[in-house]
Amino acid sequence: MDRVRQLTLNTKWISTVASIWIQCTSGSLYTFSIYSSTLKTTQHYDQSTLDTVSVFKDIGANSGILSGLLYTYATKDHHCPHQQQRRRWTRFLGPWVVHMTGAIQCFAGYFLMWAFRCGVDSKAAGSGHVLVYVIGGSCDDGFLGLSGAILIQVYQTIFKNNPTSYLLMLAILPTVNPLLLMWFVRIYDKNEGDVKNLNSYSLIALIVAAYLMVIIILENIFTLPGLVRFFVFVVLLFLLVSPLYFAIREQERDSGRISGTAFCEGEQITADPHQMDARKMIARQDPTGYQCLPSSLGEEMDTNDERASQWSENLNLLQAMCTVDFWILFLAMACGMGSGLATVNNISQIGGSLGYSGFETNSLVSLWSIWNFLGRFGAGYVSDYILHVRGWARPLFMVITLATMSIGHLVIASGLRGALYAGSILVGVCYGSQWSLMPTIASEIYGVGHLGTIFNTITIASPVGSYIFSVRVVGYIYDREASGEGNTCIGTHCFMLSFLIMASATLLGSLAALGLFFRTKRFYNEVILRRLLHSARE
Repeated sequence: MDRVRQLTLNTKWISTVASIWIQCTSGSLYTFSIYSSTLKTTQHYDQSTLDTVSVFKDIGANSGILSGLLYTYATKDHHCPHQQQRRRWTRFLGPWVVHMTGAIQCFAGYFLMWAFRCGVDSKAAGSGHVLVYVIGGSCDDGFLGLSGAILIQVYQTIFKNNPTSYLLMLAILPTVNPLLLMWFVRIYDKNEGDVKNLNSYSLIALIVAAYLMVIIILENIFTLPGLVRFFVFVVLLFLLVSPLYFAIREQERDSGRISGTAFCEGEQITADPHQMDARKMIARQDPTGYQCLPSSLGEEMDTNDERASQWSENLNLLQAMCTVDFWILFLAMACGMGSGLATVNNISQIGGSLGYSGFETNSLVSLWSIWNFLGRFGAGYVSDYILHVRGWARPLFMVITLATMSIGHLVIASGLRGALYAGSILVGVCYGSQWSLMPTIASEIYGVGHLGTIFNTITIASPVGSYIFSVRVVGYIYDREASGEGNTCIGTHCFMLSFLIMASATLLGSLAALGLFFRTKRFYNEVILRRLLHSARE
């Protein structure tokens, strides 16, 4: 019995499933438009004030320096899978500290938000929403693509399109879920076959995305009875539970456990053939994490080249911030992520100005979550494949996605019927792509030793861009064009100029990414591709 309990609970696969389930409820960031209209009406906000509130949500969600520091501090002995000894306090801390911190902040933020919505006067609420969103948005940041669509399905099935109840749900569900599951999230070493096994979970994610898309389309064509909607929701829950089956199955098949510990060159290496094969697999499947390179490879690099020397090290945050590449990446992310957030945060008002119903705009928010997920999933897969096969430097894909996002903004600016659907697809996919490309590029350039703090510092570009585009562009222009009771604007002119400006900004971001591509082209040829070639030879 103890053996069975160990196989089913204390394993890397259960840890993977727990992480997936936590992320499935952590995407409230992208559902602001679900309750933004009622927030604007009840609190008597103009569009600029409403967008200011949304920006503080983005600040809380994307300024994860605290999470980065906590994760780096709690897991720093686990960055390389062959450390001689792991200190007890590191084992005690682990990732659960980050999850617990995020869960507490999430509850405090959204519960206060719900309380404001239920009775606090607008003046107090106006000042309170700032703090609430900074706190509430600081929840877990990870595989959030599908989470928004999942949360909206819960909302429409259980709460019957009641925005106030939805706020209460956001205070409870994304809090309780991590608190229950965080104990299973641990750090495990990789071995041969892990990447192949993880494909099962990727397949499930794609099935869930396809299922949600079909349901959203059917909901817009037909009026689903309550019983049918409940059945649809039960099937969704079944799909979300299904990773547990694969976790148990893969653990039962995992007979080749790695024994002993491998060390970098110059230290003792065990003769376990499984372990040696695993080491090769790690290098082959995850070149960005292959930090213990043989000395012969290091000698091949031009030691007189200061830039090449810098690339071979794990830089900390301050060292990274002293490089031009860091700020180029920051600018590109401000343009791409900032304009993407400005789009999803204002979908409700954009749809209203173009004559879309409330249900249609809610569907757009759900679809955005799916496009977001597909962008995260697709950009990572395609850029990895092309890098391995063609040797194209990864920043080139950032150039392509930002240029495509610019086209998406132009499509929305046209104001044509159906253009909001088509434009949101392009913007959503390209927005999600940035979340896949940026951390990978950062890890390749600066190493993974301090990736937590570097990644979360670069993500500050997202709320910075969101503030510029949401408040100073979208909100200002909307309020200038609005008239009549309720400070509303109807017509294509309400957002046309805003999206033309954001299209220009994302084109600027694409040019910045192009500069990063040329600056790092030599790095990818001399370091990343050489690592891939070396691992293939082994």
